[in-house]
Amino acid sequence: MNDILLQLGQNPQARRLVKTLGLPLPMPQELRRAKGPMDERPLHDYEIAVGGYAPASDAANDDESPIIETLAASLAKAGATALVTGGVQLPPAFLNHGDAWGRPPRALLLDALPDALKLDGMVFDATQIVDAAGLRSLYDFFHPLIRSVRKCGRVVVLGRSPAEARDSEAAAAQAALEGFVRSLGKELGKRGSTANLLWVEAGAEALIEGPLRYFLSNRSAFISGQPLTVDAATFADPDAVEAFAPPWVRPLEGKVALVTGAARGIGKATAKLLADEGAHVVCLDRPADDELVTPVAREIGGTPLLIDVTDPEAPELIAKTLLDDHGGVDIVIHNAGITRDKTLARMKPEQWDLVVDINLAAIIRINDALLAEDGPMLDDGRIIILSSVAGIAGNVGQTNYAATKSGVAGYVEVLAAELEERAVTVNAIAPGFIETRLTAAIPVMIREAGRRLSSLGQGGLPRDIGDAITFLSTPGAQGLSGNILRVCGQALIGA
Repeated sequence: MNDILLQLGQNPQARRLVKTLGLPLPMPQELRRAKGPMDERPLHDYEIAVGGYAPASDAANDDESPIIETLAASLAKAGATALVTGGVQLPPAFLNHGDAWGRPPRALLLDALPDALKLDGMVFDATQIVDAAGLRSLYDFFHPLIRSVRKCGRVVVLGRSPAEARDSEAAAAQAALEGFVRSLGKELGKRGSTANLLWVEAGAEALIEGPLRYFLSNRSAFISGQPLTVDAATFADPDAVEAFAPPWVRPLEGKVALVTGAARGIGKATAKLLADEGAHVVCLDRPADDELVTPVAREIGGTPLLIDVTDPEAPELIAKTLLDDHGGVDIVIHNAGITRDKTLARMKPEQWDLVVDINLAAIIRINDALLAEDGPMLDDGRIIILSSVAGIAGNVGQTNYAATKSGVAGYVEVLAAELEERAVTVNAIAPGFIETRLTAAIPVMIREAGRRLSSLGQGGLPRDIGDAITFLSTPGAQGLSGNILRVCGQALIGA
């Protein structure tokens, strides 16, 4: 089902007419999404304003901060020009990396901004804010610049996890960043722009490049107001963190990926995106969907695997196939899922049991087989599981479904800690309203409300979920584990 308002919004005459007539119609901005596989310089020719807070006593040394060093290198390598605030004297890190990558930085004076300034993004380092007074630096940086952000621009704030704070006041100051980013995302959403937050744990500064590139690029078009935690828990050797240099082009070359529910929708989009990045994709779906999933596998040079995940023998069959035919598996995407919606009073026991079995119990059974001592899951691997904003906010008639999706979130958080020694990362994706055959069947008024009740004012596409899954599958996401990333356009319910 096409989004009529989104189509109208792409027509300048229609937008002007709606505005002139004063009609209460939201006209969402068409999102600028990535096309094709990942590239070395996803931020080519972007101009990104960069600012940060440093206590007065540390002002002379802020250019030596690990965050500043990695931030400067990340932007320059990705093709962006850094417009650095804070004075005419630029930090050495930006000068060195900008010159090395042919992207010399420029000073941006907040009290003397150039005419017609246009920014593709903004990055603010708030990691050193330790009290309420320091929060003023957010206002001082964003207030004069926020109107200069282009349509479909990107904002990223870097902070420290409140749980790591040195005292309660510092924890409060860092926790304030989340409310700030969520609110800013809602202010920017009508222009198709986004704001997100990276909590950077101490010792993980060198790992921010992948998440930063992702949040600043068009691959995160339907993600806003969301925090991700970057840590080095999967690195036993601190020196390995500093030497971390993941590939950015075809980063999944030589990897084997398993995608369940690959016949259609999100699973199909994900399988294609993983293959674009070099992975050999094993496309799993029910035998009844052979006519759908086999062409998908053939198109991307993958392998079809016809197994019903509810089959008691499914875990062992999947594990044996991956080990015998592919030598193991690097990436596991648990996408298969169902709904059987009824209010609890009207729900039949078999409706409860089937949803819980497919959406949660089968995932655990399959992972147990894959992660066994003689199982096919390789070290340095990736496990990504589909949750849902319904599991965060709840929905009428979805007690069974929401329970499973909330269960996924809890499962991911604990399993991530259990697999740190193997350097296997575990994350969940929580989609919001995504334009699929399932949402197309929703009654028109409910469907329209689902589209509009988000900061971006529209539904997402299967590719939005696939892009998030693909990023989390890459080596550049090694610092991300135990996260639940909501790909929902910053849905007003559950965001």
